[in-house]
Amino acid sequence: MATYKDSGVDIDAGDRAVELMKASIARASRPEVMGGIGGFAGLFDASALKAMKQPLLATSTDGVGTKTEIARLMGKYDTIGEDLVAMVVDDLVVCGAEPLFMTDYIAVGKVIPERIADIVSGIARGCEKAGTALIGGETAEHPGLLDEDEFDIAGAATGAVDADNQLGAHRVKSGDVIIAMPSSGFHANGYSLIRHILKSQNLDLSKSYEGLSKTLGELLLTPTEIYTLDCLALIRAQGEKLHTFSHITGGGLADNTARVIPAGLTAKYDRSTWSLPAEMKFLATVASVPQEDMERTWNCGIGMSAIIDPSIADLVIRSLAARGMKAWAAGTVEPSGDNDKAPSYLVSQYGG
Repeated sequence: MATYKDSGVDIDAGDRAVELMKASIARASRPEVMGGIGGFAGLFDASALKAMKQPLLATSTDGVGTKTEIARLMGKYDTIGEDLVAMVVDDLVVCGAEPLFMTDYIAVGKVIPERIADIVSGIARGCEKAGTALIGGETAEHPGLLDEDEFDIAGAATGAVDADNQLGAHRVKSGDVIIAMPSSGFHANGYSLIRHILKSQNLDLSKSYEGLSKTLGELLLTPTEIYTLDCLALIRAQGEKLHTFSHITGGGLADNTARVIPAGLTAKYDRSTWSLPAEMKFLATVASVPQEDMERTWNCGIGMSAIIDPSIADLVIRSLAARGMKAWAAGTVEPSGDNDKAPSYLVSQYGG
């Protein structure tokens, strides 16, 4: 007699995981959510969109890449979900959309209910921070394809923005100011390079190296900052003078900012206005990572940029400070010259 459990899939463990995650999911809700978990589909009341002149739905999907391997090595699973939410919802807010709801997908070699619950608790916490409802998800057990302690996570979210309020390159003008919002660390990009450095330099995740405030493992698992509510607050307060955002993820500052800069203009960041985070400086130094490669792989200390009319620069910085975020003017948008190699680049050296 052969059973599903004999093949490596434990339905009872999956049911136990669902029970453990219910409390976390309940905290990541919105009034528009219809029903609870357990159905075949999540339902969201979209009637409020009728108040928009031309509602546009925005969607984004992402994962956290090989940062999951650091979580596995550390045996710590309750923060990686925040990274997932940040990677998805902060892409939506770039165009001015409010993220409404999110679903997740977790693939594991073996369902360990407490571990699944830890992962989902992080996803739910991230959704709370973003004001986004977690309305559904899937946990898949893949015995024989993944080792028992291996896992991967992905997610998708949907948001909405009125067409008249859509942000983007069409709003950006010469003379605009770039307001930088600090990253909380590496976020969830460039971990293949990080893991290569860990292996090649024989670094210990449990060790606190000179110049670092925590152990290397703790720093590498720092959750990605979620900027959604800060950005939405700026949109509501500043209106048309806030032109767009750039979410600094894979590709670094220059490549991501270039995505929202129109032809004929270039964005110039002044490195002297901020310092390279200690953990990035440490890994770049021990492994002799070229600066150009580092800046195309890691966020280098900026997780989100707002491109705005210069008349509101001081107000935006003060507004973010009032919300607990220490932002600063990091650059400007200028006419592009013949020698500009890319629509966006950095000048000067990093501050001390």
